[in-house]
Amino acid sequence: MVKIEVLGTGCAKCKSLTKNVEKAVQELGIMAEIVKVDSIEEIMNRGVMMTPALFIDGESKMMGRTATVEEIKKMLKK
Repeated sequence: MVKIEVLGTGCAKCKSLTKNVEKAVQELGIMAEIVKVDSIEEIMNRGVMMTPALFIDGESKMMGRTATVEEIKKMLKK
């Protein structure tokens, strides 16, 4: 199972990224655990300077913007 983490404090971009992640997972038909990380301390500990950020299986994939559903699907296929 893939672990996908959306790091952000709950802003509109963070919510949009979470929705896009959920849609990408659904469209690919994969098993994934989607975790929302909203703790400022945890976000800073990961070296994230701009939110939202996307981590897949512990690896940073994107920061500071909302990825599209298609971009997320490509990240998940790798």
